[in-house]
Amino acid sequence: MAGPKSLYEKVWEAHTVRTLPGGLTQLFIDLHLIHEVTSPQAFGMLRERGLRVRCPHRTFATVDHIVPTHRRTEPFEDPLADAMIQEIRKNTRDFGIPLFDLTSGRQGIVHVVGPEQGLTHPGMTIACGDSHTSTHGAFGAIAFGIGTTQVRDVLATQTLAVPKLKVRRINVNGRLAPGVYAKDVILHIIRTLGVKGGIGYAYEYGGEVIERFSMEERMTVCNMSIEGGARIGYVNPDEKTFAYLKGRPYAPKGAEWDRAVAYWRALASDPGCPYDDVVEIQAEEIAPTVTWGLNPGQAISIEEKIPHPEDLPPEARPAAWEALRHMKLEPGRPIQGTPIDVAFIGSCTNARVSDFREVAKHLKGHRVKPGVRAIAVPGSERVAQQCEEEGIAEVFREAGFEWRGAGCSLCLAMNPDKLEGDQLCASSSNRNFKGRQGSPTGRTVLMSPVMVAAAAVTGVISDAREVFGLA
Repeated sequence: MAGPKSLYEKVWEAHTVRTLPGGLTQLFIDLHLIHEVTSPQAFGMLRERGLRVRCPHRTFATVDHIVPTHRRTEPFEDPLADAMIQEIRKNTRDFGIPLFDLTSGRQGIVHVVGPEQGLTHPGMTIACGDSHTSTHGAFGAIAFGIGTTQVRDVLATQTLAVPKLKVRRINVNGRLAPGVYAKDVILHIIRTLGVKGGIGYAYEYGGEVIERFSMEERMTVCNMSIEGGARIGYVNPDEKTFAYLKGRPYAPKGAEWDRAVAYWRALASDPGCPYDDVVEIQAEEIAPTVTWGLNPGQAISIEEKIPHPEDLPPEARPAAWEALRHMKLEPGRPIQGTPIDVAFIGSCTNARVSDFREVAKHLKGHRVKPGVRAIAVPGSERVAQQCEEEGIAEVFREAGFEWRGAGCSLCLAMNPDKLEGDQLCASSSNRNFKGRQGSPTGRTVLMSPVMVAAAAVTGVISDAREVFGLA
């Protein structure tokens, strides 16, 4: 296609091997990230067919989903978790794949570890057997989650058969008010466009707010693109991107770095390039945002009342009634003041050093409300180490948080961290689906890490701006 192009078009064209008879594109994958949950079956299929891993140097493994965050000594109490750890060690050893194992100093949530180690580069195609792979789009990569069969395909061929998406540009302009964070921005976007609004699209985020965001904030936004139905979310690479990557273990070095930056810089969407859709959002319209239902699109600002299902479009009413019954919330009432049982800061959305640093700044001198269980889980061993070095971990401990080891933890509860009964959890994670946090009747309210901290110290869903005097 002649004329100005979006980053998505440029990367897609550069990685297209061929167009398949059914219309799908066979796409070369630069980086394949694997973990212990979705890879064992894929390796089993390789062995059944006598296949090898095509590009082991483009594949990296870590352990995150089932790893206990409290008692990490082996063998684990859960024999299944123990078996899965042993399995990924065997598979990576047999097929020559690097593994960021426990106590390696590099272990952690796959979407935290990739950027942290400098594995994620602009212009890459990245696949991983986890839906939140869109996180890596913050660097200008085309990154998406895949299923177990596709994990096998990438291991065997380093390619995937995938459909080409349309591109929607989402501009967030203006200035965010104090106490409004990247998590609020993406919850607001999903609320506005709907959880199915992005189906068939890649989201390109831009505008003054996104440009001012740190790389960590961009990762938070791209991470939850999948919750809005978009398989991919990305931000054009800029000087902030290059500064983040420079010096990281797997980033290019020396003359190779200079060549890489020149290439990366040319990848950004051209001025005037066409988009399939453009959405404009004003930052001043965004307040601290929380969910009230069973998907991230069922969200309101902390200043609003819980919506009445009969005030919603007819097609949204059944799901809204179901959500309110499960969440035990009453329509028309403020969500502020709703008691919580658990406060969780962690996950691939919000478990980076910057998240804990921001919370610690406000949490210092406060105490977790008696009766509330508060858990802080770093996204990686490196994040945990930095938080110890900066005194951040001690602030959390002094406030009454349990400070844990790195892992996915209570985001999806494939480990000992689970809700009990109908406990309500104020969570910095990315999904509030029924049963997501380990209990079929457990309840999840998504919000920013600072809002979680405010809920932890008050014992109820609160406006962090009032609790911590943010203005």
